[in-house]
Amino acid sequence: MSSTDAQSIHRPAFDIAELDYALPEELIAQHPPKDRGSSRLMVVDRSAQTIADDSVENLTDYLRAGDALVMNDTRVVPAKFRLKRSTGGIIDALFLDEPEPCVWDVLLKGAQRVSIGETLFLDDPSSDNGDALFSLVAMSQGGRGRWQLEFQGGQSIPAAEILERVGRMPLPPYIKRAKGTDENDAEDMQRYQTIYANKPGAVAAPTAGLHFTEPLLARIRDASIATQFVTLHVGYGTFAPVEVTNLAEHKMHHEHYAISQDTCDAIAQARERGGRVIAVGTTSARVLESAWQVNRLSAEARGSTDLFCYPPYSFGGFDALMTNFHLPKSTLMALVMAFGGIDLIHRAYEHAVAREYRFFSYGDAMLIL
Repeated sequence: MSSTDAQSIHRPAFDIAELDYALPEELIAQHPPKDRGSSRLMVVDRSAQTIADDSVENLTDYLRAGDALVMNDTRVVPAKFRLKRSTGGIIDALFLDEPEPCVWDVLLKGAQRVSIGETLFLDDPSSDNGDALFSLVAMSQGGRGRWQLEFQGGQSIPAAEILERVGRMPLPPYIKRAKGTDENDAEDMQRYQTIYANKPGAVAAPTAGLHFTEPLLARIRDASIATQFVTLHVGYGTFAPVEVTNLAEHKMHHEHYAISQDTCDAIAQARERGGRVIAVGTTSARVLESAWQVNRLSAEARGSTDLFCYPPYSFGGFDALMTNFHLPKSTLMALVMAFGGIDLIHRAYEHAVAREYRFFSYGDAMLIL
């Protein structure tokens, strides 16, 4: 049985309306804070049912010696790029996956203009004469703008290497950038990435990790708190809208994950000492919970997970969660509400709006204890 089969056998009904809340548009953070790590931190205590305001720089005040902090070390690839048609028309594209050498799964904007068998050209924005780097053939269409493209000439350079040369950061759709704003592009290339990003493969950032700085990590380690890493390559499905009323009917997207034996051992040691496992972000939470279902975090695990946590759900892989504020009616909101409790998270989000916290990827953070 896979890590998610057990959750799929008896899926209770849950109304998506519970995940909704009113958010003024001006609270959606369009840029990162001036200084990394300077964001606000809401501290939510499940036992005391309390909500407090603080800052990320004071995170260690809420951690204890012997705890283990688990972060996602995936690296965002600059997955947005442009393709040119033989007619000269431009098509915006988003890289999704490389299922096999020479083959890319992509989302194409204006995909209805593309025909099966058509040759598209990958532009090199650094080229003075506008030369195309590669040519690709549109092989098949998967619906909703999804296409599979195959490189001509047996191109076998890894996707991450090509995208580092031609791509731009795949900012989520709620972050707006004017065309030709090179300064913002440079800012996003640096700030839409955690400082410990190591393994390329994500098309969206694990945003709770964006708050961490080297000085903060040093203070955490000096406080005898273990810092460990897992990997989950965040897919574009994290932004996919939930289109059902009953969450039991929602089909979750797959994402590749890995957790090492060293991380499993560190978690076991923390729990033996009475410490807690703190997941940094819903992505780390999904890895820990997926691995918990596979082997109770007793040994390394890797694979693909479509785990969907929504109320009611009993967690076993972690004890506390640091996360950003998420979109209404999203699967991420469902996970947070499953962990923090429906009523308490409703109160927390009302508190955040009233006190004008910054929301979403570049926004402030919440720590659920």
